[in-house]
Amino acid sequence: MATVFVPKMEGLGTRWMVQMGWDFGSDEIVQGVQYSSMDSSIASLNIVDGHEENEVSTKKRPSKGGWKSAAFIILVEIAERFTFYGVLGNLVTYFTNVLGQTISTAAKNVNTWVGVSMILPIFGAAVADSYLGRFKTIIIASVIYLLGAVLLALSVSVASLQRSAAAFFVSLYILTIGLGGHKPCVQTFAADQFDENIPEEKTAKVSFFNWWFFGIEVGGSVAIIVVVYVQDNIGWGPGFGILAGAIAVALVVFLCGIPTYRRRQKVASSPFVRVVQVFVAATKKRSLDETSDGYKVYHDHVEGQTSVQILARTNQYRFLDKAAIIDEIDDSNKTRNCWRLCSVNQVEEVKLLLRLVPIWFACLPFAILYSQTATYFTKQGSTTVRTVGSFKIPPATLQVNVAFAAIVFIPLYDRILVPIARKVTGLPSGMTTLQRMGIGLFLSTFSMVAAALVEAKRISIARDHGIMDSPKSIVPMRVFWLLPQYIITGVGAVFFVVGMQQLFYDQIPDELRSMGAAASNSTLGVGNFLSSAIISILQAITSRAGDEWLGSNLNRAHLDYFYWVLAGLGGLNLCFFIWATMGFVYKKLEWDDPNQKEEQKLSHVE
Repeated sequence: MATVFVPKMEGLGTRWMVQMGWDFGSDEIVQGVQYSSMDSSIASLNIVDGHEENEVSTKKRPSKGGWKSAAFIILVEIAERFTFYGVLGNLVTYFTNVLGQTISTAAKNVNTWVGVSMILPIFGAAVADSYLGRFKTIIIASVIYLLGAVLLALSVSVASLQRSAAAFFVSLYILTIGLGGHKPCVQTFAADQFDENIPEEKTAKVSFFNWWFFGIEVGGSVAIIVVVYVQDNIGWGPGFGILAGAIAVALVVFLCGIPTYRRRQKVASSPFVRVVQVFVAATKKRSLDETSDGYKVYHDHVEGQTSVQILARTNQYRFLDKAAIIDEIDDSNKTRNCWRLCSVNQVEEVKLLLRLVPIWFACLPFAILYSQTATYFTKQGSTTVRTVGSFKIPPATLQVNVAFAAIVFIPLYDRILVPIARKVTGLPSGMTTLQRMGIGLFLSTFSMVAAALVEAKRISIARDHGIMDSPKSIVPMRVFWLLPQYIITGVGAVFFVVGMQQLFYDQIPDELRSMGAAASNSTLGVGNFLSSAIISILQAITSRAGDEWLGSNLNRAHLDYFYWVLAGLGGLNLCFFIWATMGFVYKKLEWDDPNQKEEQKLSHVE
């Protein structure tokens, strides 16, 4: 939807503004903003799917979207995360106990699957942003997700397929294909239910990302407690069957919310093509200079679209500005050649993406550290005393401590810390997203320090009791010693993951926000691949030296050394992150001045 401010018919001596830079005559257009005269009586012309509506915008309240729509989608995400973590939570145990893989092989297979699960959303996002739109992509992906979950349950239940690695992996990766379309679109579609042009909803969107992560942790923690228990005590078939049922419920819930959704996304041309066009056009005009040669620049902000943000011009990556210069060849052409001339807005969109590249790389080490919760944290805990009365805690269930820490901390953060910080900084979110991410990186590094210290203590106790060569013996050490590393990881995730998701949503062009969600998720995927690579490299080096760090016998291994290596990596990355953020420029819109912002707030877009 685009919103244009027009004078009421009875207004005399009116001033009017066209937000989107449309040419209605001889009025002056300056960087996409058109001014004339208009009195204080303003009505709005809303253009919805090609239909025009005249209305007094200050009296119109949105009938769709907001929390009532987001609630449906949050429930869908809870069910989807319940399924994902229900598979992930005990996957390393299935690989080792059922398929007979070694610990290191199982850990690498888990990391590989998680990596693929987080990278495939890039392709799902491209399909959503360029062809189908987020709504249709969610429905199609959910059906594929459900098919994969059903096949996964059958692969561990049917006698002829049990212990068949091929059947299990085929089912697992069909589920992953569905995840690839579902993951990048659901969060973005939910965030789109909050209109940033409405002050109340703009504030609500700040809290939305916190409660979205809260829902993820609730779904994940319930899965780790319930599903893992069923898998360990009843059977793998019923355990995976529950997950298929959860995805079926998620699909039904999403369809029930259709009457309340805002579906405003306009499918854009291929995001990759738009990026390449800017680089090609800038290269062709590399010898031109806008200021010294007196060239004009191209300001068509709405070509082929009905709604687009007008981005303010920035001084970073000035070479790309050449792509918007109108030279003699462009001036003589009757139609614009998209590979020679790009709009200023398109150039600024590419700059937004380039600014996020170093931040994306800084996110990878966090994912490497975080991935240990599903692999070596679990195996570390499996060697300790896990009985509470007559109940024995399943090793995979230990991961729920990360979720519990997040579930407890998010309400404290959203209701106590943010309001306090807001009074100090004046920012709606209390702190910038980059500051929030930096705190998360520090905590994730500190969690590896805690894990290394606890592992050194565990090995010391094993040595004192003479069970160094008995890998299946339980070390007389309570599992609660591992709580600090889990809790610190969970709190760090609240800061980092939520901040990352918000950054890659806010700082991405509207038409590419599915791609932004995929980019943030891909950091976790690539991080898992890198974790597998680090494990393989350390295995090769230490085995050649005759002192294997990550062997099957954790008592003789040096898992604590591995944690110290990760802590060092986290520390170095924190320094890189601070350096990368020093020159970061947040997205700024052309109307980001007080007068224009007040006029923008008059428009309530449904």
